[in-house]
Amino acid sequence: MYNPMMPRPLDRATVCRGNAMEIKQRAVAIALALLTVLGIGNAGQALDYPNGRITLVVPFPPGGGNDAMARIMADRLSARLGQTVVVDNRGGAGGIVGTRSAAKAAPDGYTLLLGHTGSVGINPTLYRNAGFDTLKDFTPIGLIATMPLALLVHPSVQAKNVGELIGLAKVSPGTLNLGSSSKGTGSHMCAEMFMQAAGVKMNLIPYKGTAQTLTDLIGGHTQVTFTVIPPAFGAITSGQLRPLAVTSPQRSMLLPDVPTASESGLPGFDVVLNYGLLAPAGTPKAIVDKINQAMWAALADEEVKKRISADGAEAMSSTPVEYAAIVERDLTRWADLITTLNLKVD
Repeated sequence: MYNPMMPRPLDRATVCRGNAMEIKQRAVAIALALLTVLGIGNAGQALDYPNGRITLVVPFPPGGGNDAMARIMADRLSARLGQTVVVDNRGGAGGIVGTRSAAKAAPDGYTLLLGHTGSVGINPTLYRNAGFDTLKDFTPIGLIATMPLALLVHPSVQAKNVGELIGLAKVSPGTLNLGSSSKGTGSHMCAEMFMQAAGVKMNLIPYKGTAQTLTDLIGGHTQVTFTVIPPAFGAITSGQLRPLAVTSPQRSMLLPDVPTASESGLPGFDVVLNYGLLAPAGTPKAIVDKINQAMWAALADEEVKKRISADGAEAMSSTPVEYAAIVERDLTRWADLITTLNLKVD
């Protein structure tokens, strides 16, 4: 007989719904707890960072522009972050070896890469097996500086500006020898882009390095080159070489009287080498932001600006997002040129 005072037995469906609700509530609670722990972990990681030595990988041998830029930043970041930043030169294969090793490092902020247009913007497309993907394997931290190249000619060349040089090359195609550094360098790629933009053909002669390129240009064995300014500065001021233009949108502080390529006969021509810092992909945002803040402080220092300027570059700060856009733009523009000209290095 039914007794209204007795609890009514639950049917099976009601029990199942109750169990499902309890499981769901527990799952939500666990998820919220994990998010809280992860958030605290990331924040704690940033507060604790750095608590040891930081390695700044330079994928080129000591003595070049990449090495100089890295040492300027390592010195100031050490002071700002309170831990030693050590420059580690890992040269080989035009920057491939060092960049590849940095991509495989732990994403904990203790291995950074000195990025350069050549190593992270050109190499991934130029080399058949670069072994890394800049966009997938790295997290951009910030821009350090931009560096123009100078268009130099031997004094015997009958051209006083870029427009006249283009005219000369069109009248006598294939008679001018254009020396450059080795394949894939800024010097080589700038020369290729210039010829494409100007619609001219010169005999491109790649050398192993800048020193040999300049020696043959001074000797009259070649007539034209694109190079960074500091190694050629003495030859320019002594009259051994004549600068026709710089490749940046603005004039260089080292050569204030030399016009830009746009001013001198090739409107819109703009090639600069970008330097910046990157970390392995997956590095916590809090750590990336902390390094970026230290970079801003370092690059605001007048002494740092002077040292960077003396190396032919202009100090430039950026957010991680802004530098990521610069890296992506470099990758796109150089990939387009490399593909169009079918340039590849094994």
